[in-house]
Amino acid sequence: MKFYVGSDHAGFAVKALVCNYLSSKGHEVIDLGPDSADRVDYPDYAKKVADAVVGNEGSFGILICGTGIGMSIAANKVDGIRAAHCNDYYTAQMARAHNNANILCFGERVSGPGVIESMLDAFINTEFEGGRHENRVEKIMSLEERQNA
Repeated sequence: MKFYVGSDHAGFAVKALVCNYLSSKGHEVIDLGPDSADRVDYPDYAKKVADAVVGNEGSFGILICGTGIGMSIAANKVDGIRAAHCNDYYTAQMARAHNNANILCFGERVSGPGVIESMLDAFINTEFEGGRHENRVEKIMSLEERQNA
């Protein structure tokens, strides 16, 4: 799998853990920044990752800020993105299984390394179930179409 990873200053310290963990599992990882813990604006990195995911079919994104909330809000403004703010294995699993999420968002200040690794595992190893969930995801995506009309 191909992953685009981004953070802000509040998620910078754990970004390396995420990149290393995904790489150790054999995934292609592209770090879209930032390159230091200097203060930055999370919407800029949410857009970078979201645009990369939309532009590379079948790829996924990981976004990290202090809580994960800001990143998920910003990323979801990009057409084609279903960014899920997750806190544990189960929410990451359901984000993929039921919502076909293509970006996982979480917070460095609220998630420890073990929880982060378990969320990554859930996100990586869970396939979208389709079925009854397909119609719901289509309805979510149609909200973009109405917005752009």
